[in-house]
Amino acid sequence: MSAAVWLIMPTYDEAENIAAIVAAARAVLERAAPGDHRILVVDDGSPDGTGRLADAIAAEHDDVEVLHRTVREGLGPAYLAGFAVALGGGAQLVMEMDADFSHDPADLARLLAAAGEADLVLGSRYVAGGGVTDWGHVRRLVSRGGSWYARTVLGLDVRDLTGGMKCFRREVLEAIDLPSVRSRGYAFQVELTHRAVRQGFRVVELPIVFRDRQRGRSKMSWRIAGEAALLVPQLRFARTSGQRRAG
Repeated sequence: MSAAVWLIMPTYDEAENIAAIVAAARAVLERAAPGDHRILVVDDGSPDGTGRLADAIAAEHDDVEVLHRTVREGLGPAYLAGFAVALGGGAQLVMEMDADFSHDPADLARLLAAAGEADLVLGSRYVAGGGVTDWGHVRRLVSRGGSWYARTVLGLDVRDLTGGMKCFRREVLEAIDLPSVRSRGYAFQVELTHRAVRQGFRVVELPIVFRDRQRGRSKMSWRIAGEAALLVPQLRFARTSGQRRAG
C-alpha cells in the first residue's frame, strides 16, 4: 500500500511498548495525514516477541506494516532498510521516532507541519523550548557534549545532531547516497544530517522534550558512543556522491 507519509520505528526488545506506541502514533497521523500515512515497524529479530506483537497489530490495521530482519546490525542499517521500503511505497515525507516513548508521538504532527517549509526537520532538545527530563547529570553531559563535539568538528549550525526524531523530504533521502552510509549506532543521526547540510538542503530544528523510557532497557552503550566519536572526524573530510545542490 502506498502512502505519502511514512513513520519508521526500529525495534529491539520493545514488547512492553510496541502496542501503546503504535496506537499513539496512529492516532496522531490519522489527524495529521488522514488516509495517507503508513507506520513501518522494523524489528531486528527481538527475542522478547516484539515482532510477533507488531504482526498482530498490523493484521488489525491497514496503515501498519512490519519489516522483519533476522540479524541485529544496529540502528543505522535498520533505518536504511526502512527507508528503502518507504521510498518504494511512494513516501514523500519519511519520519523517524523511537519506539519507547522517549519521543512524544504528539510531536509528529508538528514535524509534518514544519516540513512544509523545510527539507529536513529535526526534533531538537537543545534549542529554545526543547529539553530533556528524567536524565542524570552524567547522561545529560554525555548527550550535550556529543552534540557539541559533532557540531564543532563538522562546522554545522545545528544544536542537536544526535537526536532521533526527524522528518525527511523524499528528495533528501534520494540525494544523500544512502547505500554509502557507514554508521551503525547513533552516529547514524549525525551522518545523515551532515550529508543533508552538505547537499544544501534546508534544515530546521523544532523544539521537543525528550523523556527517559519508563519501560524496557536502553540500547545505548559506550561502544555506540565510541563509534560516534571516531566517525565524526571521518565525516569531516568524507565526500558524498552526487551533484551538490545550490544552497
